[in-house]
Amino acid sequence: MSSAGPKRKLNAESHSSIGSRLANATSRRKRTFWVYLAAAGPGLIAANAGNDAGGIATYSSAGSQFGYRTLFFMVMVTIGLVVVQEMSARLGVFSGKGLAALIREEFSIRLAGLAMIALTASNVGLVVSEFAGIGAAFQLFGVSRYISIPLSAIFIWGLVLFGTYRYAERVFLVMSLAFFAYPIAAVVGHPDWHKVATQTVFPHFIASQSFVFLGVALIGTTISPYMQVYAAAGVVDRGISPDEFPLERADAVGGAIFANIISIFIIIATAAAIGGTGPLQSAKQAALALSPVAGSDAVILFAIGLLGASALAGAVVPLSTSYAIAEVLGVERSVSRKFRQAPLFLGLFSAQVLLGAAVSLVPVNLITLLIFTQVLQGLLTPIILTFIVVLSNRASILGDAVNGRIFRKVASVVVVGIAALSSVLLIQTVIGWL
Repeated sequence: MSSAGPKRKLNAESHSSIGSRLANATSRRKRTFWVYLAAAGPGLIAANAGNDAGGIATYSSAGSQFGYRTLFFMVMVTIGLVVVQEMSARLGVFSGKGLAALIREEFSIRLAGLAMIALTASNVGLVVSEFAGIGAAFQLFGVSRYISIPLSAIFIWGLVLFGTYRYAERVFLVMSLAFFAYPIAAVVGHPDWHKVATQTVFPHFIASQSFVFLGVALIGTTISPYMQVYAAAGVVDRGISPDEFPLERADAVGGAIFANIISIFIIIATAAAIGGTGPLQSAKQAALALSPVAGSDAVILFAIGLLGASALAGAVVPLSTSYAIAEVLGVERSVSRKFRQAPLFLGLFSAQVLLGAAVSLVPVNLITLLIFTQVLQGLLTPIILTFIVVLSNRASILGDAVNGRIFRKVASVVVVGIAALSSVLLIQTVIGWL
């Protein structure tokens, strides 16, 4: 009897210790989760900006035109995006410089100029498409784009120039989370899950120019050069140190995977709703994929997501161009600076917003415009990616953080694969002209 008391006391202390350890572990996990959310910045923002007006149009058109056949392709593209975004963030953190500054320092002025021309050409087209997407979103609410686009341009311009952009990008990101409805719509829409599984795991490509054309558009909208430029410049602008890189890597990789999971579900939901009907024709048609979730409010839900995503990219894309050109010229660049402190950086941003908004007011088929801008991105992407891979392989820049042997091979395969598909499209296009 005398030993029972100590045993009970020991068991009580043991249970208390276990409970304390479990509580501490849970607390650490919660802290880690909230720390990640607080730090989620350049990687998450850049990747999710890819699910913009052009992205939604391209993914939706893939589902409506080819059903689930592009899913395997999207898995490969996701791997490519993870690799590229991680390298971009690593370059920014360990070198303390953006991609454009590194290209200027490590290569000739001519090559740096080529990279900037490619980036600027693709980005100007994207800015036009973002404002067209904003106009299309407001049109779904019954507001004329001749009113919404100019007002939105002034709003985005003001947010960046007057120092409130860091808060606004979070608002735009939250608005774009309306596209979380796509995974639900994909399930509720009762797709053919056997087809989804097999065409995700095994390639089901079609030997046609239209399939290659859309494939290049998928690359362009998923692995866009501005995303890499913004990811690297963003970590430099925020002063993220090498000690903080594990968290930044989680941001870059997690953002890429999250964004592409949504992209894949957009294809599945659209294929289930309107698959086999041919190329997408309008934003309202794209909204039909959300009908299983929102019913008659599908158009409204789609419009909210489209507005948030387009507004986010409408700021990120011109900022990436401004970062790049300012880096090459070695002048001040930061969204926290006043106009008199960074006149070229903020002047370039202002000019792009003005040009993009003005051109987007020209009457044109929205879906055609959006997809063609993504194709242009896909054609120019290999140029920027080649620079990123070469820079990431140089120990003189990254030291011990340089690409490892396996990572180097994977990155090279990604660039070669993208370049090959872009070349096939160019050859097909030239043959068609002849």
